[in-house]
Amino acid sequence: MSLALLAAIAGSSLATPTFAQHADHAAAKIDPALAAAVADPLRKEDAVRDVYRKPDQTLAFFDVGPAMKVGEYAPGGGWYSRLLGIYLAPKGKLVGLFADASAANAQRQAATQAAVAKFPAEVAGWSNQPAEKFSALTLGAIPDSEKGTFDRILVMRALHNMLRSNVADSEIRKMRELLKPGGMIGIEQHRAKADAPFAYTDGSKGYLREADIIKFMEIHGFTFVGKSEANANPKDPANWPGGVWTLPPSLDGAKDDAEKAKLQAIGESDRMTLLFAKRP
Repeated sequence: MSLALLAAIAGSSLATPTFAQHADHAAAKIDPALAAAVADPLRKEDAVRDVYRKPDQTLAFFDVGPAMKVGEYAPGGGWYSRLLGIYLAPKGKLVGLFADASAANAQRQAATQAAVAKFPAEVAGWSNQPAEKFSALTLGAIPDSEKGTFDRILVMRALHNMLRSNVADSEIRKMRELLKPGGMIGIEQHRAKADAPFAYTDGSKGYLREADIIKFMEIHGFTFVGKSEANANPKDPANWPGGVWTLPPSLDGAKDDAEKAKLQAIGESDRMTLLFAKRP
């Protein structure tokens, strides 16, 4: 979706949430295999952030099963990839989904291809699982054989970057092609206040509004299933001039230890956790 269209949505009556009828599924039942993966000693360093990211509650809400084919969009540093690798490798499959770089410069294209190529072995090393349990592709070159084969796709704190790059429309459409009929996309995203101005919710600050995301996904062929407050943080005012990167783990702009301590006490950002099903 273009920023102009998102601005129109933000300024219209659509900004009023239309999802009050949907239940909050924060208490979704956690699969024992997922609980075991979260507790795996291989996650010792990553587990420090579990208090903020609630991976067991989040993946349970997204209804990610151990035998599913799951795509993770923009895997980045691998925090979720490491957990998903442990959880899915025995019975399912994890696929790294990398952004379409076909219109980018040669350097960006090469970097994307390198990331795609190394993803399976990288996750295998993290999770102590065979590399053939993992694969990766770029949304700029989706094989026909992959279309309609995914049970779930996860977009973890990445939608604002799609908006900043003006590729949100095309990336979500391509993810929709990958999903099975009734397959679902789970979105975790830094949450702006409902009345935040468009200048703060265009992606440049990291924060987006729930109502805007829900309408955006509906426009692109998805039905809103519901939301979880598992990743909510009421301490976050979500109005930082420097954006979400002011908070942990980035702590951008913190001038001294006292300021860092204050920000650490707030914790990571307030986040919405939303689930959408592919509409026929």
